[in-house]
Amino acid sequence: MVLVAFALRFGWIIVAHTYKFKTFDDNFSFGWEMGRIGRSLAQGQGFSNPFSETTGPTAWEPPLYPFLIAGVFKLFGIYTHASAAVLLSINSLFSALTCIPIFLITKRCFSEKLAVWTAWLWAVMPSVMYWCTRWVWETSLAALLLALVFWLTLDLEERDGLAPWFQFGLLWGIAALANTSLLAFLPASGLWAWYRRWKRGKPSLSGVALSALVFMACITPWLARNYRTLGVPSLRSNFGAELRIGNGPGADGTWREYLHPTQNVYQMRRYQQLGEIAYVAGREREAVAFIREDFPRFLALCLKRFVYYWGGVPRLSEIPALAPIKNSVFLASSVLAFWGLGRALRKRQPGAWLLLWLILSYPAVYYAVFPHPRYRHPIEPELGILIVYVISEAQKKKGGQTEA
Repeated sequence: MVLVAFALRFGWIIVAHTYKFKTFDDNFSFGWEMGRIGRSLAQGQGFSNPFSETTGPTAWEPPLYPFLIAGVFKLFGIYTHASAAVLLSINSLFSALTCIPIFLITKRCFSEKLAVWTAWLWAVMPSVMYWCTRWVWETSLAALLLALVFWLTLDLEERDGLAPWFQFGLLWGIAALANTSLLAFLPASGLWAWYRRWKRGKPSLSGVALSALVFMACITPWLARNYRTLGVPSLRSNFGAELRIGNGPGADGTWREYLHPTQNVYQMRRYQQLGEIAYVAGREREAVAFIREDFPRFLALCLKRFVYYWGGVPRLSEIPALAPIKNSVFLASSVLAFWGLGRALRKRQPGAWLLLWLILSYPAVYYAVFPHPRYRHPIEPELGILIVYVISEAQKKKGGQTEA
């Protein structure tokens, strides 16, 4: 499965020339903020300059993927076709490897037959390949890490010793440095693993302590760096700015790119004058003031963002005429996944409650900020599992009626 999945993705990169990014925007679409930080690292300027201008140290993005970009830039050149091909190939490898935890999760929660079908679906589904073959971003890595964490959380119920707890802390540490949004699922996964072990009468205290120590060991150097250079011990600095983009006069539940420093000269000037931390804090105050002034409107915007997250963002398509079709498919996949989750809960399938907590926790921040199809991709493996499950249940029911 992994070999076929990688071959399909790599073949599409070559055939469709997706490694040829446009250059009229000074290569900004080649990795966007992460590409800019990767360029600064490769040029010896440190973890800095997330936009087109020279603005100094940053924590706008978590560190793992920009360092990967920087390594590739060092070897194959900054913003070259070779670097693009290598980075997209690495993304494709992450995506292909996700077949493994998908198989293991499905086998544990449902059946081996269903596991084979689900993993193959991930391997060959064209829509799954989009992000890894076109975006130099951590999206495919995030999906792989979250699937691995989900599988290990399930596996912790039965495994003894400290090794799985060490792996749990290490995986979460890597996830935090790759995509901080994944941390929304950390409390649920940790509590679920502890509770399931407690029901079996298995000790967990030493394991939980080890996981916490390993997790902190992973993220502490980055926190210390941010405190030393920026004055704030945070994993990522840009939340206030993103909150303001989604909440303010004219907000409609979508990403208003014209408010972003890369698209707005005034905001870029403010960012340069104030510095990153002060700029983000100011934007956060503006967003909070808007929310407090008209909280019912904020709730209505959250509801719209919920609909857009699961049903597709309107007008977000390279070909406008295809937007309704894409959104219909997007919505249908969400409905099938919810249907599968409901059926799994009713039938008390192993891991069904953990799937519920994942779907409740991970997307929550995007309801308050703004949605994008890319933001759903990290949980696509689990949604795909639920979709295949509910289709298989429908086939069973249809087969039973036919026999009757």
